[in-house]
Amino acid sequence: MRFDEPILLYGAGREARSTRAFIKERAPRTKVFVTVDSGETAIEDAEAIAPVDLPAAVAEKRFGTIVKSPGVSRYRPIFAVAREVGITVTSNLNLWAEAYREGRFVIAITGTKGKSTTATLVHLMLTESGLDAGLAGNVGLAPLEIADKHKIVVFELSSYQTADIGFSPDIAAITNLTPEHTDWHRTVERYYADKLNLIDRDLPFLVALGARADENPLVIEALRDRTRLVPPLAPFIEDRITSAVARSRLKGEHNLDNAILATQIALKAGADLEGVVRGIAKFVPLPHRLEEHTFGTTTFVNDSISTTPEATKAALNAYKGKRIALIAGGHERQQNYSELATLLGPSGVTILVCLPVTGDRLATAAYAAAPDIEVLEAASLEAAMKALATRTARFDTIILSPGAPSYGQLESDGKVFRNFEERGAAFVAMAEKLFAGEDKAPTR
Repeated sequence: MRFDEPILLYGAGREARSTRAFIKERAPRTKVFVTVDSGETAIEDAEAIAPVDLPAAVAEKRFGTIVKSPGVSRYRPIFAVAREVGITVTSNLNLWAEAYREGRFVIAITGTKGKSTTATLVHLMLTESGLDAGLAGNVGLAPLEIADKHKIVVFELSSYQTADIGFSPDIAAITNLTPEHTDWHRTVERYYADKLNLIDRDLPFLVALGARADENPLVIEALRDRTRLVPPLAPFIEDRITSAVARSRLKGEHNLDNAILATQIALKAGADLEGVVRGIAKFVPLPHRLEEHTFGTTTFVNDSISTTPEATKAALNAYKGKRIALIAGGHERQQNYSELATLLGPSGVTILVCLPVTGDRLATAAYAAAPDIEVLEAASLEAAMKALATRTARFDTIILSPGAPSYGQLESDGKVFRNFEERGAAFVAMAEKLFAGEDKAPTR
């Protein structure tokens, strides 16, 4: 990146703040602008540009570089216009590579689901093996925050980041691939291409694939050459990992798959088997990912990060044998809930509470596929929890696994969640409030 021209930060979150600090350290006199679509432009020593004024600023070429935050779609017309007039559009991740990639061993992990758990496990396995490894991306530090602090860097990357990643890792991994984020990528096909941009390259770096990715023809096509694959684990090692996972806080078959994938990556990066096993034992479930609480006689599972039907299926699979009340539904992304509806009964769901907007389609599918399940439709999460508090004889576990984003979703009358973290925290708070004193005979 050139520092002799002004720079625009598009976004004002954690990555933007770390980019500002990086610019200040490298070129303290460089002029920095910031623009956001909504919220505050709270970036130190940066001049705000209102979104309505941005087209004119681009046309006038008031800056030489735009550093785009991941949540801002690269397919917005303003970025095409910027490139046409000679403005570079880049990212915090690509700036990290320009400054710090050389001499580091890089592991980059993506996938529709499981990437955070897999990346966290790889990092634990490496550090428990005595290796100097750091964790960055969507978990851990922002790329420019981790800088050159470690010899090995494990990146957990979203499709927003893999879409325009400008460098190749030493080991890349894909956990799985199902439709998501079509509002950012515009089409499902483009989502797939942007996700697979991480591995769809001629360079001969190693690639590790999760069990569900290895069966996906799009992934195999992007791989190009199967000789690039990290080999599967030896049977005795896989047995050791399966046993370690059974004793750990990793729940569900999908997390066993994540642990096996993480082991393949970590061993190839220099970890030893004992360090791998210790890493599994040290794993603590990430917030809002099958995060378990108990209040009164009921188990509550906060899986608010679940934004696809596939994630909800995995959550149900992790609680086989339980009588489940499932809360699902959220922002519409035109995802298919038909298969999920057929799995509700076999998974032990006794009550399904559907939230707007996708809950309407899920309810319709459930009425047809699972007529024995009680289906409730609630306008807000608070209404859903209150309804379940009057039906405690019908379940022992309540799972919030929406299978849809939280955008525009009501917590209670008039209050809207800003993100899945707020949704998950509200779920746990309501569970404690409504169920912690549960000592009376359950109602029906």
